[in-house]
Amino acid sequence: MHSPATYLSHYSIIFYLTPLYVFIWGITFVSTKILLVSFTPAEILFIRFSLGFAALFIIYPKFAPVYNIKNELLFILAGLFGIFLYLILENTALSYTLASNVGLLVSISPFISALLAYIFLKDEKLKPLFFIGIFLALCGVAMIIFNGSIVLELNPLGDILALLAAASWAVYSLFVKKISFLNIHPIQSTRKIFFYGLMFTLPYLLWTGIKADMESFTIPKNILNLMFLGFGASALCFVTWSQAVRILGTVKTSIYIYFIPVMTVISSIIILDERLTFYSFIGIILIILGLVISGKK
Repeated sequence: MHSPATYLSHYSIIFYLTPLYVFIWGITFVSTKILLVSFTPAEILFIRFSLGFAALFIIYPKFAPVYNIKNELLFILAGLFGIFLYLILENTALSYTLASNVGLLVSISPFISALLAYIFLKDEKLKPLFFIGIFLALCGVAMIIFNGSIVLELNPLGDILALLAAASWAVYSLFVKKISFLNIHPIQSTRKIFFYGLMFTLPYLLWTGIKADMESFTIPKNILNLMFLGFGASALCFVTWSQAVRILGTVKTSIYIYFIPVMTVISSIIILDERLTFYSFIGIILIILGLVISGKK
């Protein structure tokens, strides 16, 4: 058990790191969209987390212990849902719809996280405002899905994949919560999750084929975006997320996701020159309003 002073110190660190990883994760959708010109979704995932794994190993080279099969299964499932499924679904969604759409729809994961935590963890309480927020946000999701294109055509596939990515992240958050009780260093546990995520990704990458050539790795724009995703969005943010889930809980930590779509929308407009339709704009307002209401104490 941590003392109140230690808990407050950890809480403060997480609080001040929040704007950093909200900023980083909000831009990842735009960064990945740029890389999809030269790389496949699986290639981006594999390169990104290979860089993240290497960075975490250099920082803390000690290996995490293997206690038993049951505990190891938590890491395997976390790697499956939080690395492989989440990123494959998210990266593929970016191939079909706007980066701003994906950023907004993935932000629905706090709702799913809260419901799953309520059902399986039994220690996370839901209030009536939560369900009001769900209704408003789902109305917003519907408006975006059925008018989610720059040319006013329907692109439900990409938007639905983004929602499935949100569900995968919600499941991942539950496994991270359970892993946090194992008393393993957060860098060790995060690196082990990366390892299993890469093990799931490798056969999928070989099955779908390799698109990138050596020239793709010489383009400065690609190098910078891969480094940003590998070292910032993967190594730094995943470790911070694991610590936040351990200290604050699944539901409270997921609330931080609420602010990510704002950064995604802003960056996609500035960098990718994406323009939102009237219906998509109303959908954004409903989603953010629903997210705020659902997390209101």
